[in-house]
Amino acid sequence: MIDGGAMAEDTRRETDGLGAMDVPARAYWGIHTQRAIANFPLTGRPVPESLRTALATVKKAACETNRELGCLPPEKAEAIRAACEEIVEGRWADQFPVDTLQGGAGTSTHMNMNEVIANRASEMMGGARGAGALVRPLEDVNLHQSTNDVFPTAVKIAALRGCARLARAVEKCQGAFQKKESQWAGVVKLGRTQTRDAVPISLGAEFGVFAEALARDRWRVYKSEERLRVVNLGGTAVGTGLTAPRRYIFRVTEVLREMTNLPLARAENLMDPTANADAFVEVSGILKAHAANLVKICGDLRWMSAFGEIRLPKVQAGSSIMPGKVNPVILEAGIQAGLKAMAGDFLVTEAVSRGTFQICEFLPLLATGLLETLDLLERFDRIWAGHIDGIEADPAACARRVDSSPILFTALLPRLGYTAAERLGRDYEASGGTDVRAFLVGKLGAEKAGDLLAPDRLLALGGPDEPNA
Repeated sequence: MIDGGAMAEDTRRETDGLGAMDVPARAYWGIHTQRAIANFPLTGRPVPESLRTALATVKKAACETNRELGCLPPEKAEAIRAACEEIVEGRWADQFPVDTLQGGAGTSTHMNMNEVIANRASEMMGGARGAGALVRPLEDVNLHQSTNDVFPTAVKIAALRGCARLARAVEKCQGAFQKKESQWAGVVKLGRTQTRDAVPISLGAEFGVFAEALARDRWRVYKSEERLRVVNLGGTAVGTGLTAPRRYIFRVTEVLREMTNLPLARAENLMDPTANADAFVEVSGILKAHAANLVKICGDLRWMSAFGEIRLPKVQAGSSIMPGKVNPVILEAGIQAGLKAMAGDFLVTEAVSRGTFQICEFLPLLATGLLETLDLLERFDRIWAGHIDGIEADPAACARRVDSSPILFTALLPRLGYTAAERLGRDYEASGGTDVRAFLVGKLGAEKAGDLLAPDRLLALGGPDEPNA
């Protein structure tokens, strides 16, 4: 890997409008990238891989459109196309050292891409890197383009792909919960409100509720495609298409759609998605909704495990001092992932709201927050799906908690009436008992108590149509 921070002995001299600068001779990047390395040592992390490959794909579509329209010589266009494909395939990842946070609305990342493509394409044509390159970053690779249409288009492509992957991962979690819903439909346990005992429910129904929440998440993430598919490619600087031929403006998105197999569409008003990035806020909110469900469900599973109603898969030792202790570490990791995703939504919202006039200057922060959240949620959901599959129920522990809870008297109201149920409750409390079922057997007889507390009665939707039925 080339060290872009320290000047190697083997360098080449490049110049731009600000002056001259040394660039590592073996680097495919150029002077703009070298300046960005010095200017933005912020996070120590480059842009997400998904954005880098999406950006290379946009450049490839622009190149192909320019070749088709006769704006680029065939040999040069072929070299640019080949260089873009190498980057998409994952080659030259170390040639993109620009920090993921930067000023300029993504210009430094975009220029890093332009320079790498230009120097690699020049090399393919038998030329040199740098000032003597046969392919030029701005005049050739960036022909008829601007950061302001290329960068947001690339972010949308990366996000579309990320949403598709996340939707599939959420679907696996939903399916795992649905399997448990069916498996444990007859396991009676206590419901809870305000973390206190409430009326009986089935363990399967509780897992079914988790599945329902994830079903909504999956659908919302899948439908995010509609929010992200409209792009401003061809709008150049502010959406007016200045410096780009009309034929290019009307063709380039079609070429990109064919290359990506994504349902991309050119915005009717190219100035709108150049100036307004609210679609990203909407999608980020959908991710936040999934994160909120994730945190809530993981929290519930932790409590259910603590109550002994379910047994979580044992994945690693839980303590450096307490032998045999096993903690719910997967669920704890999920809660942290969800909290980080919620924080990412705040960053996306703030970045969009602070755009001015014809551009959103803070797209690098937006892209980082959105794409990292997509990757984080997808990775956890894939881990989580297997963890859910491994959860086991303890029906006996569930039954013990039901039978020992005075809240069980609530289930008698439709059959015995409030007054009789209340009297039984007071008698139970006075007796100092610990087993409601045994108490009712003693008071009402085994047959009647068994009928009143039968699982099908406890779990039925609603009470009897006739009083005391």
